[in-house]
Amino acid sequence: MFGSDHFRMAIHYHYLVFLEMTALLFWPMKTSSQDLCQYSCGNVTINYPFGIGDGCYFDKRYEVIYDNSSGSPKAFLAGVNNLELLNSDRYDGNLMRVNIPVISLKTTGHPNGVNLSGIPLTFSRWHNRFAAIGCRNYNTIVKRANDSTVFGGCLTISTCALSSRGCYDLVCALPPNLTQDFNASMLYHFSQSIPQKCQSVLMVEENWLQSEFLTNPHVLRDHQQFPAVLEFAEDRGNCVEEYNSRTTCNKDNRCSIQLTSGYSCLCHRSFNGLNDGYCVGDLLCDSASSPHNCSGCPNGYLLDDTDSCYQNTTAKTDTISPSPSPPYEVVHENSNVLLIIIGCSGGLVLLFLLIGIWWLYKFVKRKRQIKLKQKFFKRNGGLILQQELSVSEGNIEKTKLFTSNDLEKATDNYNTNRILGQGGQGTVYKGMLTNGRIVAVKKSKLVDESNVEQFINEVVILSQLNHRNVVKLLGCCLETEVPLLVYEFIPNGTLYQYLHDPIEEFPLTWEMRLRIAVEVSGALSYLHSAASIPIYHRDIKSANILLDDKFRAKVSDFGASRSITVDQTHLTTQVQGTFGYLDPEYFRSSQFTEKSDVYSFGVVLVELLTGQKPIRSTDGEEDKSLAGYFLQAMKENRLFEVFDARFLKEAKEEEIVTVAVLAKKCLNLNGKKRPTMKEVALELGGIRASTGASVLQNSREEIDFVGGNDTRHSETSSSPTWSISNSVAFSVDVDPLISNQS
Repeated sequence: MFGSDHFRMAIHYHYLVFLEMTALLFWPMKTSSQDLCQYSCGNVTINYPFGIGDGCYFDKRYEVIYDNSSGSPKAFLAGVNNLELLNSDRYDGNLMRVNIPVISLKTTGHPNGVNLSGIPLTFSRWHNRFAAIGCRNYNTIVKRANDSTVFGGCLTISTCALSSRGCYDLVCALPPNLTQDFNASMLYHFSQSIPQKCQSVLMVEENWLQSEFLTNPHVLRDHQQFPAVLEFAEDRGNCVEEYNSRTTCNKDNRCSIQLTSGYSCLCHRSFNGLNDGYCVGDLLCDSASSPHNCSGCPNGYLLDDTDSCYQNTTAKTDTISPSPSPPYEVVHENSNVLLIIIGCSGGLVLLFLLIGIWWLYKFVKRKRQIKLKQKFFKRNGGLILQQELSVSEGNIEKTKLFTSNDLEKATDNYNTNRILGQGGQGTVYKGMLTNGRIVAVKKSKLVDESNVEQFINEVVILSQLNHRNVVKLLGCCLETEVPLLVYEFIPNGTLYQYLHDPIEEFPLTWEMRLRIAVEVSGALSYLHSAASIPIYHRDIKSANILLDDKFRAKVSDFGASRSITVDQTHLTTQVQGTFGYLDPEYFRSSQFTEKSDVYSFGVVLVELLTGQKPIRSTDGEEDKSLAGYFLQAMKENRLFEVFDARFLKEAKEEEIVTVAVLAKKCLNLNGKKRPTMKEVALELGGIRASTGASVLQNSREEIDFVGGNDTRHSETSSSPTWSISNSVAFSVDVDPLISNQS
């Protein structure tokens, strides 16, 4: 039972874990923010990891400076020479707009370049254009700021008019490897002097340039700073490294542009709160709201197997639409579906595995219990009993073999609330069979394995007894460690309870006491002589005499008690029985005869007459046997002093005296001089049935004899000096033990 409870607890625990795992899959991802930080500067929105003030940005590279000195609030990136931040609402959180200064070139070609290496940003290849302003034939070469590495350039095919000193604008696509820093130089094919304003290069936002060119074709010559678009990037090693070995780029970003020191990771999502890293963790992009369509490429481009973007010629390139105002939650539908499928599948597999283990455990346990029951059944004589039953098919009613499951259900797993009584021999439970019959189930403490065959024979015989004053043995269960006996249920308790714990509402009258004595003696006479095999009860006492719903006496706990350990509180030797009722002759010789039951019944008669317990306990005196006390009172002619006062007023004196004389005969120390149970039953029946003068006369003669000088507690071997004459016929209430016995 313990292992089964433990296992159910284990199944219950894993089932809760499974539900919790499933729930977590559907739990929306949250991002934290700091409520005290400033998130805007004029019309510029500041998103984490950038921030204004201590504690509001990720580290110094993301610090934003707030400046309101001119009366109009502006925001600057502190990490790159205070680049001014511009409104970036038209882009998602991965992109931001800044003002980039024009690079003015002299004839000598010495640069004055732009360097973004102080922050994790790079020039967006898809949203910027490279522009050059020159005169006559010239080439513009784009190089790194710190070395001579050439990325690319722009080549003019027209010439300048020297007289007009005019300049020509040249707009080129961004070189593919241009990242965080660049410089430029111009190479002229002629040696004429070139105007200063015709020696400039710049980085400019493509959308801004297209819209401004419509109103001012010479817009590139009229400004010292131009808007450019930057995107997040982290310099984290080499793009050719294995995916698993990369430290930052993962499924949430892409390895994009090659840097001098490694590669750049472009996030697939925006920063919407305080995070431990950049694109680390299970943060996904939202294809519904992100213009990058979860690929890391702008509209009109797709991401290939090498993490590079290529133009989708079959799709129409849309202009970039403003994204929802941050902060917003980011969910990747496809990835979430995959996680849900994996989580649910794993949980179901775990659940089925636990169910399989539980069923296997139950199967093994059931097999083990079956083998154990078979072992007990064989040890307790089940095979012998089956053989006995097979040859007793002509009996009135055969012994029923109950299974352990039958009796567990009948007694509610031997619930303590079902206990009818407990003693040294065992515990008796009240139970109800599946057919609705109420029974008493006796669960004994021990069984003598050396007497198994004798026990089985007694069970067979006792189950065939058919007497209305004998408790019916319905069957037994041999599948348990100790055999269980099933009796008919007797509802009104024991004679002992009514004698020694009297109920005022229902006192035992003399007529009831005499009737009980007649019924018990008839039952014992039936066991001793009417049955095919003599059965000695061995433990006759008022506690083993039950009263049914009509207060008829029922003798219980007979025969089979010979195979069961006797109540340790009453017996300290091998002799079976209960002190106070035990035959002194049997106690000395250990030889039990039918006359031993007669002695015990004599004690019961004295209990009925006196209302006292078999072992008397009085103040100032040692415990004494009730039988000895009664015999002494008869010897001293003090009988009416010991009779129970509760019935004296209603009883006939001659009947009481006659029963007392019979009790004295039963208590004779010499067993051979005691009457048989058949004689006792006949005499008690005669006392109840006859009120003739002969009974009274003989009773008085017996009293005179008892009051004489003979001090021995014995009778002569001759017949009693009184007899019942002309009385009504008396028949002991018995039924044959076995009918049609072959």
